[in-house]
Amino acid sequence: MWYWLFKYVLLGPLLFALGRPRIEGAQHLPSHGPAILASNHQAVMDSFYLPLRAPRRITFLAKSEYFTGTGLTGRFQKWFFTAAGQVPIDRTGADAAADALAAGLRVLGDGNLLGIYPEGTRSPDGRLYKGKTGMARMALASGVPVIPVAMIGTAKLNPIGSRLPRPAKIVVRIGEPIDFSRFNGMAGNRFVERAVTDEVMYKLMQLSGQEYVDVYAASLKEPAPNAPIRSGAAASG
Repeated sequence: MWYWLFKYVLLGPLLFALGRPRIEGAQHLPSHGPAILASNHQAVMDSFYLPLRAPRRITFLAKSEYFTGTGLTGRFQKWFFTAAGQVPIDRTGADAAADALAAGLRVLGDGNLLGIYPEGTRSPDGRLYKGKTGMARMALASGVPVIPVAMIGTAKLNPIGSRLPRPAKIVVRIGEPIDFSRFNGMAGNRFVERAVTDEVMYKLMQLSGQEYVDVYAASLKEPAPNAPIRSGAAASG
């Protein structure tokens, strides 16, 4: 109930006014049955505007930190993500990959749409980064199609570090479903998983028009080990 209230009453009208979102390729979304929606990830608002324009409910795998906060803000955040039907996963433990796979397969097994960001995190600079293979493992294990989704304009509306959104034009561009049934029986093969992932990322590059970078986005957000600390003019430069 809360999902639809957020979409049509509590948040939807405000988001429409801010982003004037339009959807392209809506005919590629299945009217029923499970599928994986693999999207580029430019901003937090991606997780709002994709469900806003998709006619069916979408479930995302959300990091467990959203559900474990303390204080008034933490309790509200936990309630919001729980009410919206998002599924918490622990991305830090030794079994993180297996837990995420199991959670995703449960969503797909119930015949639902599963939203995934193959890059694993938001793009730090607007470019498209190398995809992680978790999405491919889910697709191969479940046999469901992967639908590429390009979110365009959300980085302008909700830049990294911004507190409040700013008006922008949002486009949700849906690509044709990709059928990976030719790889039936090859789940667990890391070369096949990489091939599946790279094919999806290539489609995302075509849909979004982003420049592709063949490194993981997370590697740019982590300080290099034993990196020297510079100060003064050198650091400023």
